[in-house]
Amino acid sequence: MGDVRAKKFLGQHFLKDLQIAKQIADTLDNFPDTPIIEVGPGMGVLTQYLLEKNRDLTVIEIDRESVPYLNEHFPALKDHIIEGDFLQLNPTDIYPDQFCIIGNYPYNISSQIFFKVLDYKEHIPCCSGMLQKEVAERIASKPGKKTYGILSVLLQAWYDIEYLFTVSEVVFDPPPRVKSAVIRLVRNNRESLGCDEKLFKTVIKTSFNQRRKTLRNSMKPLLGKDNNIYADPIFDKRPEQLSVEEFVYLTNLTREHMPQGAEDAGIQRKE
Repeated sequence: MGDVRAKKFLGQHFLKDLQIAKQIADTLDNFPDTPIIEVGPGMGVLTQYLLEKNRDLTVIEIDRESVPYLNEHFPALKDHIIEGDFLQLNPTDIYPDQFCIIGNYPYNISSQIFFKVLDYKEHIPCCSGMLQKEVAERIASKPGKKTYGILSVLLQAWYDIEYLFTVSEVVFDPPPRVKSAVIRLVRNNRESLGCDEKLFKTVIKTSFNQRRKTLRNSMKPLLGKDNNIYADPIFDKRPEQLSVEEFVYLTNLTREHMPQGAEDAGIQRKE
């Protein structure tokens, strides 16, 4: 397809359907004055529609073969193409204030991209794009569903998430083995969790580490085997049944009743 070869080790699958590319570009229209960072533009199928909107746009591309292609075919991007790994960059070096993130995300790093969005949540009012359907469903999943997990809770604490549409594998070159989906994350009004944010993450990871068990069992790395707090009815539940607010409640309970040094032990177990 064109001048750039899709590379398996970069998780590249180039979108051929221009109508879908346009639809993805349109997902940021509610933030018309916010600069955009596009992750992994490839040969610019999405980039061309973002440029049409006359937005402040910077693209980040790790593929050395794609960078000269973009320079040649999109002169409007002059000085706005960064060759590098988005996961290794500090996006506030590009836009110190607010910016949106968009992309046809490489399958092999899509979860990591959304974890990075969380790190910069105060700067990112909207993030949208295409990723594998399975990860998109996990991010948008509600409590009580099997797909609800760590990424669901952490992202939904700070963003309202919309699963927009599913994309068939046949519109890519080469076709991936799975379907894709387009989602949009819009920052909610939450300014504070009402609990220790670091411990919140640890509680979520610890509880989902044994997701089929009740919290009475899965929280033992943090709370020990015998803890009076287990009498609280929340410990009868499994982690996938808890809303963001219930995880906040659980985090505050854990902070009050956690043996000294248990948080560090819990973190070490996860790594």
